[in-house]
Amino acid sequence: MEKTGSVVFCGVGGQGIILASDITSFALIKAGFDVKKSEVHGMAQRGGSVVAHLRYGKRVHSPFIEPGTADIEVAFEMLESLRYIRYLHKESNVVLNTQKILPSSVATGVDTYPEDIVDQLRSRGLSIFPIDAFDIAKSVGETRAVNMVLVGALSVFLPVGADVFLDVINEKVPERFRTVNREAFVKGTKIIRRMQEVEKKR
Repeated sequence: MEKTGSVVFCGVGGQGIILASDITSFALIKAGFDVKKSEVHGMAQRGGSVVAHLRYGKRVHSPFIEPGTADIEVAFEMLESLRYIRYLHKESNVVLNTQKILPSSVATGVDTYPEDIVDQLRSRGLSIFPIDAFDIAKSVGETRAVNMVLVGALSVFLPVGADVFLDVINEKVPERFRTVNREAFVKGTKIIRRMQEVEKKR
């Protein structure tokens, strides 16, 4: 792969964003890519904004993604998808968890949570893939597996087979959580592939 690919992971503290970016990095490395990753935790312990940059290719010198150059955004929370929209371009794909986690300013009534986030993203010409990752994770018996649902969804857009991701999950996730994380990953891949099939028929 001559071209460098790039992914922005964003959400709030406690959603497993760092683990998701780690699993993705290890899968890309296992597939033979050079990978660089950077994380900004912010006030992660208090539910603050968290973002991770990941770049991969034949040779990558920096993990940092320039504004307007990210191929994919994986948004763990809807409002956070807008916070980092400056990194995207018109051909970017957005994997959007439809879960809402109200920031303190909204919870205290100072601000209101926008209801048109998907429309705002689509108005910029982006390809949006909204999924209820929380509900999918709940269906496999572990709501904390939201991150693996989103990794599964992301994997469909990456040049790495699902088997490689599943191997990495086996290697990096504690044994007692492997089964639910693998199931969450597979369900994430399936929902995106169904969305893509629907789009092809339109």
